[in-house]
Amino acid sequence: MAYVRSLSTEYRTVDRWDDGVGWIAHPDELGRRASHAVRGQDGVWLIDPVRSVDVDELIGTLEDDVVGVAVCSCWHARDADWFAREYDVPVFVPEWMGRVEERTDAPVRRYDGTLDASTHVVRCEPMPMWEEAIIYWDSHDTLYVPDSMGTVGSFVVGDERIGLEVLRRLAPPRSLRRFEPERIIVGHGDGVFEDATRALENALAGGRRRFPRAVLENGPKTVRSLVGAI
Repeated sequence: MAYVRSLSTEYRTVDRWDDGVGWIAHPDELGRRASHAVRGQDGVWLIDPVRSVDVDELIGTLEDDVVGVAVCSCWHARDADWFAREYDVPVFVPEWMGRVEERTDAPVRRYDGTLDASTHVVRCEPMPMWEEAIIYWDSHDTLYVPDSMGTVGSFVVGDERIGLEVLRRLAPPRSLRRFEPERIIVGHGDGVFEDATRALENALAGGRRRFPRAVLENGPKTVRSLVGAI
């Protein structure tokens, strides 16, 4: 199944570092949606979260207040409203992003620019009905890519440790080259914590060249993921 819609009772912890932690609520689903709690300037942000029983205990290990839930893709409303109610915080959505507000019943706060002073938000609109906010935290050199890049089988080919979504290979987000992340976390799969900048450059530089191979190897899985999302 591409995406499991029932409540998760056993998540898998991923991407743990001093300023953040991630979890995959349904480790066996094809899309392997990853959620994160990341420390910003004023507290912890919950990034594109999917609910799982007892995940609040994992979030609590950061020992800081949750200041907001950030939805970073127009397809990632996920369980943002549940987390917003649980922590009594708004759901933060970029001014220019659609689809999310009508898919959540929690208070939505629109922002223009950045989440807080510690972040850069890169606006990406590769095509109609695909809008995402890529986030970079200066304070701990962490890059988060919701949908354009991932580490699951439908994204990577060959020796790639992180790869571009099949259609994004035709127009890679080359603006990301200005960042030199210590780690890359993604909306689908485990993050990259070793030599992350080189992994990012490899994916961006070779994305178009490896497009035919990606279509052959990942095309069917990508279609299944898209159908599951819709």
